[in-house]
Amino acid sequence: MALYSEKVMDHFKNPRNVGTMENADGVGEVGNAKCGDIMKIYLKIDDGIITDVKFETFGCGSAIASSSMATEMIKGKPLSEALQLTNKAVAEALDGLPAHKMHCSVLAEEAIKAAVKDYYDKNGIKYDEKLFGSCDSCCHECEI
Repeated sequence: MALYSEKVMDHFKNPRNVGTMENADGVGEVGNAKCGDIMKIYLKIDDGIITDVKFETFGCGSAIASSSMATEMIKGKPLSEALQLTNKAVAEALDGLPAHKMHCSVLAEEAIKAAVKDYYDKNGIKYDEKLFGSCDSCCHECEI
């Protein structure tokens, strides 16, 4: 059995939405101190809808594939739906990740939430802190 699914390999070799975005409405950057992965998500938002999304990821193939898939999953969606995206949904959309690489999908979820939070903060939009969770319950420590 292959270590990585065809979808993981496709999103690694042909990442979607890769790059930076000038004048992004929200930017989220997270990292994992243990593996060295760093993920940055840029959002363009119009009337509460994510009209464009880009990412920059420094990390392994699973981190790049998770970033690519996560951006595809939130593009064109309302912010409320983007906030509901879970790392498990990203991993499932990739047809699974090895257990020791699940932290990559966690980074994608956290980067999106950080970008939405940045957008809310920049625009004075009130929100419930619980929407953004904390690293107390995740499998790594945020370092960025």
